[in-house]
Amino acid sequence: MRTYTRLCLTLLMTLLSPALQAQCQIEGTAALYQLESRIETYSLANGLTVHLLPLEDKHTLTIASQFNVGARNEAKGQSGYAHLFEHMLFKGSEQAPGDTYAQQLSALGARFNASTHFDYTNYFVTLPSQALSLGLFLEADRFIRPQLTATTVKNQQETVLQEMAQTIDNQPYVRSTMEFLLAQVKDTPYGHGIIGTHEDITQASPESLTAFHRAYYRPDAMQLSLVGKLSPEVKTLIEQHFAKWTAPNQPIIEFNQLKITPQPVMVQVTDERGPWPGLLLAWHTVGKNHPDAAAIRLLEADLFQNTQSALAKISQHDPAQMLSYSLPFELENHGITNLILVPRAKISLNDLTEMILALVKQAQQTRMSDAALCQLKQTWLNQHLAELDSTQSLATLLSATSKQDHAHPLTAQWERINAVTADDFQRVAKHYFTPNMVRVDLLPPWYIRLGKTLLEWLPAGVSDDLEDAAL
Repeated sequence: MRTYTRLCLTLLMTLLSPALQAQCQIEGTAALYQLESRIETYSLANGLTVHLLPLEDKHTLTIASQFNVGARNEAKGQSGYAHLFEHMLFKGSEQAPGDTYAQQLSALGARFNASTHFDYTNYFVTLPSQALSLGLFLEADRFIRPQLTATTVKNQQETVLQEMAQTIDNQPYVRSTMEFLLAQVKDTPYGHGIIGTHEDITQASPESLTAFHRAYYRPDAMQLSLVGKLSPEVKTLIEQHFAKWTAPNQPIIEFNQLKITPQPVMVQVTDERGPWPGLLLAWHTVGKNHPDAAAIRLLEADLFQNTQSALAKISQHDPAQMLSYSLPFELENHGITNLILVPRAKISLNDLTEMILALVKQAQQTRMSDAALCQLKQTWLNQHLAELDSTQSLATLLSATSKQDHAHPLTAQWERINAVTADDFQRVAKHYFTPNMVRVDLLPPWYIRLGKTLLEWLPAGVSDDLEDAAL
């Protein structure tokens, strides 16, 4: 009955959607609704949420898991624990000790990995469909019964510290810029880095990590997704491996939306290893479940991200920047739009800032046409559909389903995007993209800065030739 009702509702939405979108002529929505109609979502008695999406044309399947634990859950003195524990889950469990997990999956040609974020930690393994039972056994054993020995903890502490050195400490500008940005949200759950501090990582012990596991790795804080060629016994196997996992008595910690009053902030970060100046601009926005989140996502794409963005259009001929990069932080309880720019030799950081603020001002003052907004939505949907091409991306997305999207894990976000109006677009541009932004000037050694300043004063042709020779 539930499957029949879901199918009827999906068919109705598929029929109504084109009528509601007649002015936009959005293509691809039917495929999204049809794919979602094949998803079955249910919960075990212990609170674990399961998503099943059978795809008979696949020869593999992906098992993806997401836990509602990340850097924001870490207590003082335990920064980096979520990330360190993620490493530990690849290094032995009660019935698969040591490197058994990696050895058995590698022998099957499986792909597996994990990542830690501020709000969550996720895991995935893509393996042959015939290995479903083994995959579920290994996942359940390491999540429920990890083996945390002094030797493995020490080894993974060293691995994490090497990662910290390679990705943060040995990269120009990264450490000092990261610490400055985290200071903007100090005294909040997001006020420290995901990778943690050297001191906290080195002081972690099997006992403290075991306590972290007991507190946060719990079935009612987990979503398990299986996508691909699924065996008829899949539900029985999930029940067999996960149903006996008991949820703790204490409730799951809830976090509120951050209350931050944006202020204009400007700082210079100097790094003697810096090869060239750079510019970071950032605006405080909202968490991903906020009513304004969809309009902000479209605005970010229109300003900085798409190949037809405002920044891309003015950069087609004689661009002011050699490089631009925007990867917004879309957290559950907060959001940050950011843009990193590397200037051409003849362009100053002030010039770049004024150029970006002019683009923002145009979005605030000029109402977007219906045709342009429709195209922006179509581009968003195309990118969304492209992300659903593989079992891995589909399973990972399903395991990240928010509470508000529980009934429609694939289409709910699209519905919010499609509901954005030109008035919404202009309103969020005015409300969030104000002069109360963060500006970080990334500065190299004095002699590079001096040379760069001289190039800014030279005629364009001369500075371009010198720029090519220098860079």
